[in-house]
Amino acid sequence: MAPKALTALAFLGLSSVTEAFWRMECRGSTGVARVDPIVDFNKVAAHAHAVHGSSGFGIGATFEDLVGGDCTSCAVKQDKSAYWTPSMYFLDESTGDYSTVPQVGGMLAYYLPRGDNVTAFPPGFQMIAGSNYRRDYTVGDPYSPDPPQSSWAGLKQTGQSDLEQRALGFNCLNYKKDAEPSLFRHYLPNKTFTDEHCPDGLRLELMFPSCWNGETTSPDHKSHVAYPDLVGNGACPDSHPLRLVTLFYETIWDTNAAEFQGKTGSFVISNGDRTGYGYHGDFMTGWDPDFLQDAIDTCTNDSGALSDCPVFVDNGPLLSEDEQKKCKFEVPSLLSGENAAAKIMLALPGNLPIQDGPQSATPGAGGPLGHLTSIIGGIFGGGDSSTTTSSSVLPTTSTSTVVTTSSTSPTPSPSATGGAFLENPNPPTPSTPSTTSTPSSTSTSTSTPTPSTTSAPKFTSEPGVSYEVASTQTITSANGQVQEIVWMQPVVYVTEESYTTVTVPGSKNQNMVREHVARHNHHARHGY
Repeated sequence: MAPKALTALAFLGLSSVTEAFWRMECRGSTGVARVDPIVDFNKVAAHAHAVHGSSGFGIGATFEDLVGGDCTSCAVKQDKSAYWTPSMYFLDESTGDYSTVPQVGGMLAYYLPRGDNVTAFPPGFQMIAGSNYRRDYTVGDPYSPDPPQSSWAGLKQTGQSDLEQRALGFNCLNYKKDAEPSLFRHYLPNKTFTDEHCPDGLRLELMFPSCWNGETTSPDHKSHVAYPDLVGNGACPDSHPLRLVTLFYETIWDTNAAEFQGKTGSFVISNGDRTGYGYHGDFMTGWDPDFLQDAIDTCTNDSGALSDCPVFVDNGPLLSEDEQKKCKFEVPSLLSGENAAAKIMLALPGNLPIQDGPQSATPGAGGPLGHLTSIIGGIFGGGDSSTTTSSSVLPTTSTSTVVTTSSTSPTPSPSATGGAFLENPNPPTPSTPSTTSTPSSTSTSTSTPTPSTTSAPKFTSEPGVSYEVASTQTITSANGQVQEIVWMQPVVYVTEESYTTVTVPGSKNQNMVREHVARHNHHARHGY
């Protein structure tokens, strides 16, 4: 079927149905440090995190610690939860030094009561979304739009690993243009791309699983929850029949800050990831479950504004932005000499190496060097200082490490901050990154305005076209390239003006080819 026909039919699936939700504003960060009480309980974490929420956060934080915190960096004082994601850094190609990328506007955590009988988080509940060690995208071509959601089951793309990869978004911000849909791009674009297209920075997005088996945690911190079959909507697996309120994180990073303009280099997530595939997030509830359930049941306004939710207003007042920004957690003494938000560092916090994949990353070894480089960064960079120190005062030998491995196996505008709700059934094609890393010299932006509110969420099942697998064929060429040819039978749904639907089999099989090159050549297009 011609692409234009696919587009026209997919557009018929756009729904105008809106849902109630609220947008938890956490304008202040409680800190940036190598602390992760879920994965690394009572010990120093492998990589740094930007943390929001309760001041009771720490390396051994429990539900009781969070609830007992003196303050919260979120607007609703009853929300003593902890929200955290990896922080972001810029690697200067000319010096080998790392700089912290400024975070803009704190963090937004969307609470989306999707599904039936939506349940509040119980005391002690915690979960992780995403995979820290992932460095490859296995659900098709990451530089092409996702297929219509109605085809995911036929393409056998509703496994938890598939859904988890589609729950990540890297939204290019240009407030002078129409906003990109959320979860539109599943990889971290390189600096050449961001210099040219993203004057207002990058918004990193993460949808959490909302299907639940009733346990507060699990040995891997993930298997007690699961994604519904459309990531943010759809049906839950039989193993996880309960429905929690859906969480969706947004954090904005000023990748176009003045200190990065005119420089050649790459943006790196704190876990040593330049692909974005290893982006992830953590959540520990600090809510009173009865209060949260009341909010789920009564916050029925589709504006998303906290001020439109009576349970928050009546038990307020809402905290001001200044009050939110004053809230900090106590950094443990083990990390008292490490500044993970320093302006200049010799290595990533923890001395983690960069691992570009495509095979999974391996746990990085920190140690004294990681501690030392952060101390030097704290002395010369002055985490909160506006003065940038020249790299000439630092040792001239670069300590940054890049691990590159090859596999031997085949293989918005300011008025629309977010958009787990812009789930566009007909998105434009994500741009393929250039293979060069030369930055644009025409960028003039020096700051990113704090985004305001978003429109109401839109739900779509994206009907239009689905495919059934007819047969598969694998061909290996002489140069080692492997092609898996999947013959798909298209099924087209045509909606008439009378609003009746007729199913018409396609006139011929459509040949859909998925190429897997031995060296995963698609990664070369990142242009690190």
